[in-house]
Amino acid sequence: MKREDKIRLSIAREAARIMYEDGVKEYRDAKRKAAKSFGPEKTLSLGSHLPSNAEIHEELSRLIRMNEGDVHPERLHRMRLLALSWLELFAPFRPYLVGSVLAGTVTERSDIDLHLFADSSEEVELFLAERGIPYEPETVTIRHGSEFREYYHLFLDDDGIVVECTVYDPSERHQRPKSSITGRPMERADAKRLREMIAVESNTFSE
Repeated sequence: MKREDKIRLSIAREAARIMYEDGVKEYRDAKRKAAKSFGPEKTLSLGSHLPSNAEIHEELSRLIRMNEGDVHPERLHRMRLLALSWLELFAPFRPYLVGSVLAGTVTERSDIDLHLFADSSEEVELFLAERGIPYEPETVTIRHGSEFREYYHLFLDDDGIVVECTVYDPSERHQRPKSSITGRPMERADAKRLREMIAVESNTFSE
């Protein structure tokens, strides 16, 4: 293996470790922290030797399989059931499940990521307030090419598991955002698809 490839692999493994052990959620943040372990000057010159998000994702999946092989299937099943309950609750906002619970790369620190579609964030806030469900709001700025767009997030707590809801305009429901891992349209699941996935898992457990 070439020296450059070794550096790339080392950074990918360190970034995966940071995500797994420290609970860092964003691949970009984990990659930056991992690269710093090679020194600030070297970090600036790594350039194309930095691993892709897909490479880090592969190493993260390997870590999960290696360390949690026995408990992972049950944890994933439990979190998918929990995600389904939230998809059903948020049915008026035609929600999708995205992220690690859908992909199957869950750890004890994983949260549930949902995309909701509403004319305004206030509509979702009123929905939660009427049901006595507490939440923490946050506006996140995301860069799309040369443009910056603000997205409203709601953070809920379900017995220690964070449920992160991103509110989109209804017109964006048929425009799948790009995955930070593959660069292709993001995988999403509505309640119907998630029920089908859970049914397959349940059959596996019963065998």
